[in-house]
Amino acid sequence: MSFRVQPAPPARPNRCQLFGPGSRPELFPKMAASAADVVNLDLEDSVAPDAKEAARANVIAAINGIDWGRKTVSVRINGLDTPWWVRDVVDIMEQTEGRLDRIMIPKAGNAADVYAVDAMVSAIEQAKLREKRVGLEVIIETAAGLVNVNEIAAASPRLQAMSIGPADYAASMGMQTTAIGGTQEGYYMLAPGEDAARARHYADPWHYPTVAIVAACRAHGILPVDGPFGDFSDAEGFRAQARRSATLGMVGKWAIHPSQVALANEVFTPAPAEIDRARRILAAMEQARQAGAGAVTLDGRLIDLASIRQAEVIVRMADLIAAG
Repeated sequence: MSFRVQPAPPARPNRCQLFGPGSRPELFPKMAASAADVVNLDLEDSVAPDAKEAARANVIAAINGIDWGRKTVSVRINGLDTPWWVRDVVDIMEQTEGRLDRIMIPKAGNAADVYAVDAMVSAIEQAKLREKRVGLEVIIETAAGLVNVNEIAAASPRLQAMSIGPADYAASMGMQTTAIGGTQEGYYMLAPGEDAARARHYADPWHYPTVAIVAACRAHGILPVDGPFGDFSDAEGFRAQARRSATLGMVGKWAIHPSQVALANEVFTPAPAEIDRARRILAAMEQARQAGAGAVTLDGRLIDLASIRQAEVIVRMADLIAAG
């Protein structure tokens, strides 16, 4: 193992990120009252061009005027290839009163994109004598973003989270789909046999970018987050994608509809039996350490030092959720 210790991600729950358009301020109190760990007030894709300035004003008023409790409050700014993003950053940083936690950068393509926003945020914080440092989060949703995912993850100490944006990623990659996440009808293999009897086996078209994002995030102490699932009427489809991303190491998932909040929390909250086993693993390994042993048997299975690291992840998350 490298002598460079893998940094720990931010110690805050991030099971569900609930999005709401900045152009619909009537939704903001409902978002504040939801069970989502993170609320993302959106100025980008969900806001029409002629509504950008009004949406920005709505978001600023909501950050200052609504009781968000212990939620992480984030604003998704417009892309750096648009005329709106500079005003987004400046107005939000200058006109909010300390409740803003993160700024989300869409379609991050390289480290310079993160640096540009970081520099502006840093300058405004210095000018305003702010003690609180606003964090950043990014979305990987282009071919360039995926190619440069590691340099993006290392781009700024402000960076706290990284998400996958499957819709724009699919467009950037030229994928033949209009769905947002989930199973893709044309991405399958056929079982051997006669054509009439050959079963279809659907693979996961999002596996590679998910693993790449998780690896980059874990290497640099950032929270990896699964993006949206477009069909909010398909609860089981949402669960399936969320479970897959959780298994691969992601800590949470977006919700684009209130009904998805409970589903995300369900999947990304460790089950009581899982927490209990993790605590027993830690207790058993502590006994082994005191006895001078490096491995022991628990419930008929071998556990060792690697088991400690796995169990600590589960226990740490359970403790964070309980504290929230």
